[in-house]
Amino acid sequence: MKKHITSAISQTFGKFANKKFPKPIQNFINNSYVKVMGLDMSEFHNPETYHSLNALFTRKLREDRKYSLDSEDFISPSDSYITECGEIDEKYALQIKGMQYNSDELLGAHFSKEEKELVKNGTFINFYLSPKDYHRYHIPTNLKVLKAVHIPGKFYPVNMPSLKKRLNLFVENERVVLQCETPSKKRFYMVLVSALNVGVMQVSFEPKIKTNADALSSSVYHFNDVYLNKGDDFGCFEMGSTIVVLAQKDMLEPCVKAGEHVKYGDTVAKIK
Repeated sequence: MKKHITSAISQTFGKFANKKFPKPIQNFINNSYVKVMGLDMSEFHNPETYHSLNALFTRKLREDRKYSLDSEDFISPSDSYITECGEIDEKYALQIKGMQYNSDELLGAHFSKEEKELVKNGTFINFYLSPKDYHRYHIPTNLKVLKAVHIPGKFYPVNMPSLKKRLNLFVENERVVLQCETPSKKRFYMVLVSALNVGVMQVSFEPKIKTNADALSSSVYHFNDVYLNKGDDFGCFEMGSTIVVLAQKDMLEPCVKAGEHVKYGDTVAKIK
């Protein structure tokens, strides 16, 4: 398959965002972005401390947030807007109301029928990170990562207007699918979905995953000993995008609704 025009656009923007301009120019770029996009910098360093626009995008919290350590509390992996959540109807989940997609197609060809069947009639939650949000993502509950699949694709915007007009948007876009298992052996998937101008989706525990690069076919990574704890920072979007959680039946009971804003650390579901 050939690279889509949205990939070229995103790569070009990524080069600009990574460029380190002379300090006065960089300060102007960073301060302008903060003002125009309305970033809340109260938990972060001064905008002028970041050496590139991408460094500002991928900024870390000065101090970690407080969150529930209760094993039953599944926390938000990111600062985001809940575009949709609820039960998976057989194999169908929603981008937003009225726009469904097939969960088998989202997970891709490198999971078996049995692995895909785990989320049949399960639960989904979509976390949309806007360009003004904190772009790093965190582990929502103690888990073991069993497998990661990088699926190259397009880079369509994932904002609300795009979700309303483009069917199967999540399925068409580039994504990284993480298969996870809790200490109680319950399984779920976290799907990192690309978007326009998202140059990279970092996955810290597997640096071989290179998104928006030259890969034209999927790559599969198996793990034996990748254990991560609730709250662990495991990477970031280099610009805003979406995380989709697909959980097996009777695992999660969401305590958020579509249209709500959440922050990393907020309890968004109960593990049954």
